[in-house]
Amino acid sequence: MRAPAIKRVAVLGATGSIGKSALNVIERGGGDFEVVLLSAHANAEGLAEAGLSWPGALKVLSGEPGGKDRLLAGIAGCGADMVVNGISGAAGLEPSMAAIEAGADLALANKETLVMAGEIVMQRAREKNTRVIPVDSEHSAIFGLLEAHGVPEEIILTASGGPFRNYSVAEMEKVSPRDALAHPTWDMGAKITIDSASMANKGLEVIEAARLFGFPPDKIRVVVHPQSVVHSMIRMGDGAIYAQLSKPDMRLPIHQALYADERAKPADFGRLDFDRLTLEFFPPDTERFPLLALAYEAVRRGGLYPCAYNAANEAAVAAFLAGRIGFLDIGRITGYILGKDWSARPGDIALVMEADGRARAMAELEIQ
Repeated sequence: MRAPAIKRVAVLGATGSIGKSALNVIERGGGDFEVVLLSAHANAEGLAEAGLSWPGALKVLSGEPGGKDRLLAGIAGCGADMVVNGISGAAGLEPSMAAIEAGADLALANKETLVMAGEIVMQRAREKNTRVIPVDSEHSAIFGLLEAHGVPEEIILTASGGPFRNYSVAEMEKVSPRDALAHPTWDMGAKITIDSASMANKGLEVIEAARLFGFPPDKIRVVVHPQSVVHSMIRMGDGAIYAQLSKPDMRLPIHQALYADERAKPADFGRLDFDRLTLEFFPPDTERFPLLALAYEAVRRGGLYPCAYNAANEAAVAAFLAGRIGFLDIGRITGYILGKDWSARPGDIALVMEADGRARAMAELEIQ
């Protein structure tokens, strides 16, 4: 039996939590992978450290002058079979498109790619005959469940509920960035941790699921599951529900993406202990966490509304982390921006990026 070819991999956002986990999975794979490109935004020291195991890989700091152009050129020319996109925020959209244009499979942790321009991205991936493989734990779970069981009646995304699940509105008015960064089950970057606390992250995932799997938003349900053991579920037409359970470890969905052609590839990221397992599920409270309801509104309205939702939320989260606004202002500002007209159809990436910049500028004025 012929040994499988070594897979050439580019890791974008190599110094962040997704990038570090991806490199850990790659190193565990022994000779299965060759890293051909590593990128970071501004962490030169972290990038140099990440590159020690892969001296032949191209290293790019995208935050330097001209760095974005070097990154896009590097993706185009590095010959990667798969690009792992762990970049945070809207900055990940153009690198995702560059990966698809280069004919590489895209292991996607950057949910903003599909939130901002999902229809364009998925259409181009079909045209280039490349795969978009989700790395979010929830979408990775759905990806595998659909592969195993076929088209369901309903997709059920699980949400941890974040650190403020049991807080009143009055209590949330007083929370600090430090409070919001203390996630109860996941170790993630600052932006996604704040989004988890506000449930904007689940809102983004609803939009992402609609684009990735071609499902209408009224067939995508969210349930709060504090233990983060059930990563998502599908409900079939006969009422049967299938779920994917595992310990909360991002290396598992990354492993499944990297080994997408051999999903039974063994790995040891810990095993669930059913002697000590408790599973709870609750409906989300969209009055206390309006960003989830706003995401449903954005994806139902279509056009550039999802892009505006993402841009406004990113601007508001940055302002909250900088101490310029309160936690509840994130939802207020995002709702204000969605109240504008974003009905234009996103014809190309340039239009999407223009709308992103316009929504951010409007959000900044409201923040001030």
